Amino acid sequence: SDLRQMLATKSVENIQFLPFLTTDANNLSWLGYGCLKGDGTVITVNAIGAALQTLYILVYLYYSPAKVGQRPGAMGRMGDPHPDIPPCCPSQRPVLLQVLLLLAVVVTGCGYFTILVDTGTRLTHLGLFCSVFTISMYLSPLADLAKVIRSKSTRLLSFPLTVTTLVASSSWTLYGLQLHDPYITVPNVPGIVTSLVRFWLFQRYRPEQDKPYSPLPA
Repeated sequence: SDLRQMLATKSVENIQFLPFLTTDANNLSWLGYGCLKGDGTVITVNAIGAALQTLYILVYLYYSPAKVGQRPGAMGRMGDPHPDIPPCCPSQRPVLLQVLLLLAVVVTGCGYFTILVDTGTRLTHLGLFCSVFTISMYLSPLADLAKVIRSKSTRLLSFPLTVTTLVASSSWTLYGLQLHDPYITVPNVPGIVTSLVRFWLFQRYRPEQDKPYSPLPA
């Protein structure tokens, strides 16, 4: 939906970049784990995921203005930015810095697991790293859940994303149980828990409760 919005509006307004970046890093980490373990399913799924997230990042960079308030690749007269571009659109510089940071982390991680970690324990170390990273991603939206409870509104939550997260985390949990691989099973359990909490919030604070109150005319 975010990609469709960027293509339709040709803008990155109100779209967060960090989820694209962290998901791409997570896919690349699990891709390395799958290659090291020789698991074709993990390799295929995360290779596709990494390719899609990289595409999202490239589209985001393309539609990010060079400066805050400036249309991508366009300047007004005398070098003034276009006044019709909202100033809340993030500029390319911080986005590029985040991408460079991701590349530095990936290169450092590859060097660490390839050079410094012993071959016999490499899979264990990488699996532990991937598990911690995935758990942190699943637990990161807890702040939004707290806001939902305080505001008694589910406008901050996406129902399709909640369904997708539940299906994906449940599938990976069952797959990890079948392989007896705790590095796949354990980190996906929080995804199931947080998804169930979100479903409860959707049930507790239904959308019709979000409608503003308008008093009847006298």
